Amino acid sequence: MNARHWLDLQGRVCVVTGAASGIGAAIAAELSLCGAKVALLDRNVQGCEALAQQLLERGCEALALACDTTSEAQVQAAADRVGRELGVCYALVNNAGLLRPGALDAVPLEDWNHVMSVNLTGYLLCARTFARPMRDAGQGALVHVASIASHFPQTASGAYSASKAGVLLLSRQMAVEWGAEGIRSNAICPGMIRTPLSARFYEEPGFEARRAAVTASRRVGEPQDIADVAAFLASPRSSYVNAAELTVDGGMSSMLMDMVPRPGFNQTRQN
Repeated sequence: MNARHWLDLQGRVCVVTGAASGIGAAIAAELSLCGAKVALLDRNVQGCEALAQQLLERGCEALALACDTTSEAQVQAAADRVGRELGVCYALVNNAGLLRPGALDAVPLEDWNHVMSVNLTGYLLCARTFARPMRDAGQGALVHVASIASHFPQTASGAYSASKAGVLLLSRQMAVEWGAEGIRSNAICPGMIRTPLSARFYEEPGFEARRAAVTASRRVGEPQDIADVAAFLASPRSSYVNAAELTVDGGMSSMLMDMVPRPGFNQTRQN
């Protein structure tokens, strides 16, 4: 028996946004390997199609869809097609997101609004659209990928931290408003995860070692680390987990006091 079947996701319909690469692709693949029927949504439909083909070759059921999650019409069209071709949605993983750098006193308002639209409003659009059939069925799971930047301001990152902080409260509000209808809503706060967007940073000599040193686990995270948690939260095995925020950062957020210089005591390198 496949050990992943413990999650009881076999045959359940799961939707992942931002599924063309990185964390989203890892989550979609993990859900598929757990036996779920997975819809992959992204503006980069070619990336989704390539991943869907790989999953199909492994005997999984996957559907690639082009979707701009800031467009209510496109989200509804994707939901309609998922319903027709895969069935009633059981779990949605809100993952699509982006970063537009900029200091708060200089970031263009257009960039600020675009990040908010994708990272926060897009989560609302997808959640309330895909949650409708879940609420009718009396069961379903919403998983929202936020960031540790939702707890700690990330300078020169424009609206990113604010948008991710919004995701956390949005998730909790969904849990409170829809919980009585059988819907669970939870958030994941990833720490430093190696993705295609950050890959070039790791080409710098010593960069990975410096990043690993500020985590309790002494390593940089991989997309699979987030996928494993997302699959659990999407599954019936987390049926009493609701309105939760799970930090998946290798213990980095607990390293503050070890970063304060204390000669003879510090275990973390200060350079």
